[in-house]
Amino acid sequence: MKKALLLLIALLLTLCVGTSFAEEKKDPLAAWKPKFDPSGAEYTYILSNISHPVIEGVAVCYRIRDAVWEKSKGRIYVDYRPLAQLGGEKDVIAKLKLGAVHGMLSSSVAAQNVADRLGIVNLPYVVDTFDKLDKFRNTPELWQPFTESALRSGIMTVDVTGYGPYGWATNSPVKTIADGKTINFRIAQAPLNADFYKAWGMKFTVMPWPDVPQALQTGVITGLDHTAIVCNITKKFNIAKNFTELDYAQGLFIHLMNKRWFEKLPADLQKVMLDVIAEESAKTRELTKQQHIDQVAKAKEAGVQFFKLSAAEQQKLVDLAAPVLAKWGEKIGPDYLKLVQTTLAK
Repeated sequence: MKKALLLLIALLLTLCVGTSFAEEKKDPLAAWKPKFDPSGAEYTYILSNISHPVIEGVAVCYRIRDAVWEKSKGRIYVDYRPLAQLGGEKDVIAKLKLGAVHGMLSSSVAAQNVADRLGIVNLPYVVDTFDKLDKFRNTPELWQPFTESALRSGIMTVDVTGYGPYGWATNSPVKTIADGKTINFRIAQAPLNADFYKAWGMKFTVMPWPDVPQALQTGVITGLDHTAIVCNITKKFNIAKNFTELDYAQGLFIHLMNKRWFEKLPADLQKVMLDVIAEESAKTRELTKQQHIDQVAKAKEAGVQFFKLSAAEQQKLVDLAAPVLAKWGEKIGPDYLKLVQTTLAK
């Protein structure tokens, strides 16, 4: 009897723990499930991103999914996989070239690994404000060379959304360049970023994004190069309670698409895809402006301190980065870089 009772208690405990664990493992994307049955679609567009759709520039693809379904009358299903379900960005880029993945929202820092010209949006103080981004996107002389830059790899550059202006989230306040030199910054795995951090004379560690939380907690890094939207939403401000608004670049998600997959679509469905992506991306760029304002306000309410460099200090960063712009200008195309700079400066 005792053995039977003990077995019953053990079984009940196992069931309780299992139920509790299942509750903890709720689907983080449950709120974004489609409200239609996609099983009858003629075409499926497998689309990847590494981030969470609480960021407007990531959630856009769910809005694209629903609008494409409606406008194609159920012929195309956008099978969107955020949160790195299909792997890290470098892995997905390789899959995109092969056609195993049909599209991705690539971060602007990773996109330069697809084509050098895509790196122009990550150069310091070139496409550095919301207004300049809008002008860049809506000026055909600037936008078309950008969209065609990865065609040799079989990849179309379709549109852009964003995640806000870049700055420094740090454990201690950074009000000057000298303060910045006391910080070990995490930067993305991108050669361009390493080049301008060297030019600025900053200490940095190249690190994959998933490794950042532990590195920040343990002091392996004492700051990170990112945007206020991402730092607040992903709770990096819980440790790094200071943010220096450098605004040297706009954090972007660049919508890349496998050209072979697109060309297999009938002409009417090609138009649906491009029209919907353009419409929803434009709406989302506006939503991102507001999300930046909202997330900065929330961070300030939570006690995060915000700083700006003086005009002279910021100009020093511009001057120090000039050789990097010259070096990358050769890869991007010096005439194109000059055209972008002069057009956006007007």
